Amino acid sequence: MGLFERYLSVWVGLAIIIGIAAGSLVPGIFVSIAALEYAHVNLVIAVLIWLMIYPMMVQIDFGSIRNVAREPKGLVLTLVMNWLIKPFTMALLGWLFFKGFFADWVDPQTATEYIAGMILLGVAPCTAMVFVWSQLTKGDANYTLVQVSINDIIMIFAFAPLAGLLLGVTDITVPWDTLLLSVVLYVVIPLVAGLLTRKKLDGNSDSVRLTQFLATMKPWSILGLLATVVLLFAFQAETILAKPQVIVLIAIPLLIQTYSIFALTYFIAKRMKLRHNIAAPACLIGTSNFFELAVAVAISLFGLHSGAALATVVGVLVEVPVMLSLVWFANRTRHWF
Repeated sequence: MGLFERYLSVWVGLAIIIGIAAGSLVPGIFVSIAALEYAHVNLVIAVLIWLMIYPMMVQIDFGSIRNVAREPKGLVLTLVMNWLIKPFTMALLGWLFFKGFFADWVDPQTATEYIAGMILLGVAPCTAMVFVWSQLTKGDANYTLVQVSINDIIMIFAFAPLAGLLLGVTDITVPWDTLLLSVVLYVVIPLVAGLLTRKKLDGNSDSVRLTQFLATMKPWSILGLLATVVLLFAFQAETILAKPQVIVLIAIPLLIQTYSIFALTYFIAKRMKLRHNIAAPACLIGTSNFFELAVAVAISLFGLHSGAALATVVGVLVEVPVMLSLVWFANRTRHWF
């Protein structure tokens, strides 16, 4: 492991501090950056995420993708957790905390909006960042691509009905521009770029150039992650500083949900005797969220300054540090598989 990887948790911690400090000291700069978006997808963040995903796409061997069908258990695990378990446990935890434990601290209307935001996070499995988590756990790049692709296809048909069921509303309008643009930006474009790069570097089955290229890209991928963390926390610096107690209240059930889903999926993966490079990405896909879609739907349904929108933003804020802790745990327990 290089310097960047070995002390990644330290760099992320510093990035969070820098982001909050910069966002509160020079908010105008980050307001301008935040305005550079289309269909609720921030273009600067998109470029940084693309920088993270691209190196992993270069590793994908399209000739080996057909082998994924020989090990369907990892796909089944991912789909069951994402669509049959995770949305319902998120709704349950939201109700339990904001209608139960925190009922005296939050008014009923705001509590309902917080629950709605949590549900939207739970119904939107991750599309982009999971490629990064898979790479950090040395996951099977081919298998991860198939897992994410199938999730995206299911999301097109299942997101609105499932969100509507759990929210108790029937008029949810899926922001197709957000959904489709995210898939294109985070999957299609880096996938094509990775394919062309691999073809050029490995044209004569000479893996030396390919290995050297990936080693060169690795620090840039980590820098992309750190820059993303800085921007995410800078965008929400004023909210974090103005409502720290609310951020904590929302973060508690989100953290419980995240760690519980990972623990359950990891346990099942071990009992299913999955290989670690399939099990780890499967667990991380089921744990992380497609926050761009959740934020966009929360804003369209409840408004920009609603509790639902705030809850989805808190999901963004806790995701990177929490997912990195799970990456660390997955790497430390590789010998279990």
